[in-house]
Amino acid sequence: MISHLAKFIFFRLMGWSIEGDFPPLKKFIVAVFPHTRNMDFIIGVLTRAVINKKISYVGKKELFNPLTGWFFSALGGTPINRNSKENKVLAIAQIFKEKDTFRLAIAPEGTRKNVERWKTGFYYIALEADIPILLVHFNYSSKKVSFLKLFDPTGDIEKDLNEMKAYFNRAS
Repeated sequence: MISHLAKFIFFRLMGWSIEGDFPPLKKFIVAVFPHTRNMDFIIGVLTRAVINKKISYVGKKELFNPLTGWFFSALGGTPINRNSKENKVLAIAQIFKEKDTFRLAIAPEGTRKNVERWKTGFYYIALEADIPILLVHFNYSSKKVSFLKLFDPTGDIEKDLNEMKAYFNRAS
């Protein structure tokens, strides 16, 4: 039922489309670029419902307050304290190791603001958990979500980030 409603909203009302294939793997990072609008969350949740795949995300703990926490949790969210000294890369990589199926959506920029450099946590989580990174592009001008490439990090972060950015630039 939810999938039918999501398809109606996503395809008919909003006029979006999806291209590319969502991989049949049980574990990977879903790197979504660019993260420039508040609508990214809605587009992501609708895309997840349309393809009928479980994809989780982490959000700042302030979103998971008594009024809205139930909502963000129901949509697959887990709160994270961005100010704590806990090594978030190792903590999230451990979740991948413990779960049979876990796909985590992350925006490489780490914020909706324009940034010079991406945050690297998503990359190091993938290395630590020994999982690939699915490159996903949101193109607002063409109203298209594109599953671009399943990328295996090599450990050469500068080379890998440049290659990932090149995929996103070609999709723009």
